[in-house]
Amino acid sequence: MDRKKFIRNGLLGMASLAAASKVMSSCSKEETNNNSESSDGTCMVSPSETKGPFPIKTPSQLVLENIKSDRIGIPLLINLIIENQNNNCAPLAGVLVDLWHCDKDGNYSEYGGTQMQQTDYTSVHFLRGRQTTDTNGKVAFISIYPGWYQGRAPHLHVEVLTDSGNSVLVTQIAFPETISSEVYASTHYVAHGQADTSNSKDSIFSDSLSQELATVTGNLTDGFTLTQTIVVKG
Repeated sequence: MDRKKFIRNGLLGMASLAAASKVMSSCSKEETNNNSESSDGTCMVSPSETKGPFPIKTPSQLVLENIKSDRIGIPLLINLIIENQNNNCAPLAGVLVDLWHCDKDGNYSEYGGTQMQQTDYTSVHFLRGRQTTDTNGKVAFISIYPGWYQGRAPHLHVEVLTDSGNSVLVTQIAFPETISSEVYASTHYVAHGQADTSNSKDSIFSDSLSQELATVTGNLTDGFTLTQTIVVKG
């Protein structure tokens, strides 16, 4: 899904994304492709990371490409490519990809009313979805740029599963800090402020950032596109 199709079909053509359209009209490390190969050319499996503390509870009910729901923020198109280390990192078709992340204020759906997240979103579902990879190992999600919460750098959660639902890999994706800083100074994010944790000091990314830092392109007016390759043992 290219940017023109994203904006035309994914955002501007959908009444449910009117709020995102308003955002589009009103409002470290260098950005490189994630390193799925080592310096000697060996295909490397993406880092395995924690699934919690806010994993999807009902992923089979959330087969969605547009996961934005009623959340407000800068549009983000998420393009993921799943590759199979057991087949020389060839694209892996027909596997399930679950994706979830917090909203602009750092809150997750399906959780809340606790010390960890005071806002109660236990009965709603946003910024969570499942897609199946195509013949090129690709999936795409239409979302918003995530916010952050205390002690964590901005991130996405991803789980890859077989078509029968067996987990293959749980990992996370980091964002370039320069872009996050720009987003968090914009209209809908500024009240929440800048992230309190850098990628290098994040407990998840500090030892694996070179493999988990996504490529992000775009701008505050048109939205952003994130691209990341995830390698699994298929």
